This record gives sequence, structure tokens and C-alpha cells, in this order.
Amino acid sequence: MGTLLKCYKPLFSIRFSSFPNSLHSVQLRTHSFNNPKRRNPIRRCFSSLSPSSRPLINGTTLDKMDGNRQPGSPSSEMWLHNTMSKKKELFKPKVEDKVGMYVCGVTAYDLSHIGHARVYVTFDVLYRYLKHLGYEVCYVRNFTDVDDKIIARANELVEDPISLSRRYCDEFIQDMVHLQCLPPSVEPRVSDHMPHIIDMIKQIVDNGYAYRVEGDVFFSVENFPEYGQLSGRKLEDNRAGERVAVDSRKRNPADFALWKSAKEGEPFWESPWGPGRPGWHIECSAMSAAYLGYSFDIHGGGMDLVFPHHENEIAQSCAACKQSNVSYWIHNGFVTVDSEKMSKSLGNFFTIREVINLYHPLALRLFLMGTHYRSPINYSDVLLESASERIFYIYQTLHDCENVLSQHDKGLQESIPPETLNVINKFHNDFSTSMSDDLRTPVVLAALSDPLKTINDLLHTRKGKKQATRIESVAALEKIIRNVLSVLGLMPTSYS
Repeated sequence: MGTLLKCYKPLFSIRFSSFPNSLHSVQLRTHSFNNPKRRNPIRRCFSSLSPSSRPLINGTTLDKMDGNRQPGSPSSEMWLHNTMSKKKELFKPKVEDKVGMYVCGVTAYDLSHIGHARVYVTFDVLYRYLKHLGYEVCYVRNFTDVDDKIIARANELVEDPISLSRRYCDEFIQDMVHLQCLPPSVEPRVSDHMPHIIDMIKQIVDNGYAYRVEGDVFFSVENFPEYGQLSGRKLEDNRAGERVAVDSRKRNPADFALWKSAKEGEPFWESPWGPGRPGWHIECSAMSAAYLGYSFDIHGGGMDLVFPHHENEIAQSCAACKQSNVSYWIHNGFVTVDSEKMSKSLGNFFTIREVINLYHPLALRLFLMGTHYRSPINYSDVLLESASERIFYIYQTLHDCENVLSQHDKGLQESIPPETLNVINKFHNDFSTSMSDDLRTPVVLAALSDPLKTINDLLHTRKGKKQATRIESVAALEKIIRNVLSVLGLMPTSYS
């Protein structure tokens, strides 16, 4: 990207591929588990579709929804709510027509729950819509595979922590496939990026923002006056011990670990401070900088990450490079159960697997999109049943269209009646206006009702069957619905 800051050497330059549906492979190398001298190659794939190569629907690209759109040029303004400013802002990328987006991934020690599903469906919708608007997007979503929780779970199961985490990373990827979340451009893992993490910690120490205590390194929040700018917290209000026990060796209880000295039976890597492993927060600062530079467009995650994780990321990144800047901080609301946040620590969670064993995965995706991404959403069987019935109605209507249109492949006229054109134009306008206004997916899903009802009237009512150019109207309505469903990630491979 043309304006990446040079405070930190990127892992490599991100290339926005112009190859249709291509996977551009690159080789990264990692320190092996407990042996920094042995390096094994791993593969990461970039998949960045150019605007001209987005999915075809009956030979028509999604761009055809807007006849005035120029390929490669974003088609309309978009507004996003920025947690930093606490208001909606017009989206303007740092590099024209290109977007760098980092989303904090899962800590892989168990199957993911539908709170996780909400995060990644939300940012998949954003990813898809940015691509639909004509942006080339580099989407980075990490895996945390070195963490206290992973080590604790591995000890319970008498399993190697890296092996356990790798297994649950694979399970998570399978969940995302079920939910039709597009794969990110790159999915870095902590264990593969120790050199970048160590380099960043050295910069922070050298710049005077961190201190060493025995084999540990802590970030000094008092040395960073801007601490709290994202969450709005005052330093004296911050709670220590959000993820680990309070350490009396800290100069300030709010100081947090950048590097932890090795403990018996735990994975470790060599560093200037002795063998150990990184703290939780530093990983995302290092990996986002490695792939996107210190200055990029969007950083996202669940609302629970605003503090301390994202607050600490900002402090770390700015301490390593003064010009560090993320333009838009985007956070989604919680999934709740009986008005309490769903989480593994509270034991009130349902895994994605449990839910999609009962309901179609796209019914779960529809349920998650039926509430605006920043609002809390309460999980209930009743709401899942409603989403399941709704998704069935949508696909049954399109299945009926498919059957009728397969009998009229030839001889269709170009013109459609004004009343049908009005329905199509209104639906398209509702889609564009709502999605560009901070991804108001509930409005788009509600707007589906009119074109679906019109199709059913044309196919199944006596009055509808008598209308001139009935088949042409059905074909045009089906096309706009399928286009919108594709952008929303709700288009199935088969209606059956």
C-alpha cells in the first residue's frame, strides 16, 4: 500500500491481486515449537477479487445492479460508526480504492460459539459490501494460538498446546464455511510471528514505554498520556487483571504484559529478555503492522475488546511508532442469553455446531443479520425458528422462480411493466441506502418482502398469471433478489 508507515518493516508488501478468483501463495517461516533454531515453511494465501471478477450471476456481475458504476471505482458514499469518535463518519480509505482491514480472531482452545459467529458474520458483511462498492480489500483476521487459556485447556487434555490450538483453528474455519463467510486475505497465527512480536516489543522498550522485571516485560501506561482514548476510561478507573491475575511487581496495576517469562511445561521462544511467550495484546499490534503497516483503515472486533484489548493495542502501536493510526474502529454488540453476555467463561454459550445441527447455517446467519450489528441480540429458539421459516420462504420463492424460468429460456422481452420496475428500483434504493448507512441489514431484509410477494403474486395468483410480460417481471425480480442475497452472503449453492 502506497502510504504504509516505515516505522516497522512490514512482513511483505500486500498486493491487491488482479487475477480473477486467484489464490496468490506466499511462503512464511516460523520458529518451531520450543526450538527457535528450526524453521518450517508454512503457506498463507491471499484472495482479493478485482472488481471485474466478482461473482457472476447468470453472466451478470453485481456491478450491474448500478448501471452508472465504473469498474474499480467505489460507487457511493458509505458511513460507518467509529468507536473512537463515538459517531458515524464518512468512510474514506487512506489509499484510494483500497481498504486495509484487521479483525481480531478467535483464541483457539474450544469450538466457537454464536457470539463468535456474530463477530465474523458482521465483518464478512462489511467485507462483501466494500468489495461490492468497488474497493479492493486486504482483510486480515488472526488466530491466537499462544495464550493462557490454550495452555490451561491443553494441560487438562494432556495435549501439546500448539497442536490443540491448530485443531480448533481448523474447526473454526469449517464453521465459517458453513456460515458462508468468505476467507480473509490472510489468516496469521501468533506462533508464526514471534520475530515480529519480539521486534515490536524491543521498539517499545527502546522508546521508553516499557520496563523489564526479571524475565517479564510490562507496558507502562503512565508513560502513555493518551491511554483511554478509545474506551473513554480514566487511568485511575482501569481495572487490572482482566485476563490474568494482578502482578504485584507492576509499577501500576493497569500495566500489562508484553512478554512473559517461560514457565515449566509451557511453550516458549527465545528473546532478548530470556525464554518466554508474548502477552495477549501485543500479538495483534505486531501482526496488523506486519501485514497492513502502522496506518490502515479499519480495525474491528466484538464490543468486549474495546477495553482492554484494543485500548492496549493503540498504546502499544503508538509507543512503537508515533505515526500509528487506524481510521475506523468498528465493534459489534453482544449476543446475550437472558440479557447476559454469551461467553465461555460464564458457561452460557451455544456453539455454532450445536445451533447448525438444529437449524440451517444460513438461518443462523439471517438471525444474526436481523439485528443491527451494534445492538445486542438475544438468542432464543423462537427467534431461530422465525429466521428458519423466513429463509425457507425466500428460497422456496426463488426455487419456484427457477422452475418457471427454466421453461422460458428463450423469447423473453427486454421490457417489464412500470409497476414491476418500481418494485425493483425501490428495493435497490433501500438496499444501497441502508447498507451505506452503517450496514443496516435489518432494513434490507425487511425490504425483501415486496419483491418476494410480487413474485409469488405473479406465479400463483389468478390476477398475476394474467399479466403481460409476467415471465419477464419474474426474471427481473429474481435477478435483483439474488444479487442482494449474494452481497449479504445469503445466496445458497442450491435451493434444495
